[in-house]
Amino acid sequence: MNRRGFLKAGALVPVAALPRLAFAQQLPFEPRRAEKWRTFEVTTRVEIVFPEGATRVWLPVPSVDSVYQKTIDNAWSGNAATAQIVHDGKYGAGMLYAEWPTSEKNPVVELYSRFATRDHAVDLSSRPASTERLGAGERAFYTEPSEHMPTDGIVKQTAQDITKGARSDYDKAKAIYEWIVDNTFRDPKTRGCGVGDIKTMLETGNLGGKCADINALYVGLARAVGLPARDVYGVRVAKSQFGYRSLGAGTANITRAQHCRAEVYLAGFGWVPVDPADVRKVVLEERAQPTTVSDPLVQAVRPKLFGAWEMNWLAFNTANDIVLPNAKNGKITFFMYPQAETAQGRLDSLDPDNFKYAMTARELSA
Repeated sequence: MNRRGFLKAGALVPVAALPRLAFAQQLPFEPRRAEKWRTFEVTTRVEIVFPEGATRVWLPVPSVDSVYQKTIDNAWSGNAATAQIVHDGKYGAGMLYAEWPTSEKNPVVELYSRFATRDHAVDLSSRPASTERLGAGERAFYTEPSEHMPTDGIVKQTAQDITKGARSDYDKAKAIYEWIVDNTFRDPKTRGCGVGDIKTMLETGNLGGKCADINALYVGLARAVGLPARDVYGVRVAKSQFGYRSLGAGTANITRAQHCRAEVYLAGFGWVPVDPADVRKVVLEERAQPTTVSDPLVQAVRPKLFGAWEMNWLAFNTANDIVLPNAKNGKITFFMYPQAETAQGRLDSLDPDNFKYAMTARELSA
């Protein structure tokens, strides 16, 4: 067993005072003192059911350190011949990489990740807190297209139509958010979190999907009009404390609780959290159907998810079209699920009969 010493959560020092995230059952939005950090441990256990040839596994680890999340440590156990924390070369996405030889007939690895989070909100009603802006290199990086997120053609035309008449970056970012909430829908038949093929969504007019589709659409449209934006891929780790069953993990088993969010950069405010996909999730899941965006529960959460996140969620990384280190197969669109390869090729992360893994979460302090 390779278990590095865990740091104590008490060593974490809040970076900045943030206003509290307020939903329907809470007090109105207002600036408050820095939120208390909550510490969690997520355990991911992988068993390769049908190993053939050399086996390789990649498990995402917390790679986002920010005002809302601090990585504490990662440790692991199992029978891998090689196991180490590695990172991709473009996004810095961290992962536990494990490898087994052909002779191992029961590859098993268990990863333990500890991290701290606190609710995150940006007060967009006041003047910008600073004049800080992204450097030219960062701006170029977060406005560039990706294979599944083009910024030309129908994506650019749609973004320009949505933001026509918008006078500021804030106006553009908000217009795109409201358009997505009004025009997309959460499709319960979508496999996993979706695939994020925004060009096809716009070309077909089928704007249904899940978080990796709807929030990718936000990021792509924002980038198409020059707004730096990025997806943040992660997993829910606890129930919502704000009265929304659909916005949290209902049990300690979080194997299927993956969720991606989005951020847009606004000069003076920094990276602003947004999550139109969760607004559509509330529409579909919070009440019996049919429910619309005019429902009071939806109306309460809609303005909050432009500028705020409840951090009952672990952010893994911001990687798109990522090449996994030492992988024999091609890129993956995003890195939010455990990944594995055998001599038969890459295993399907959404096929539990052939790729067995389980994720659990527990809170260590509140």
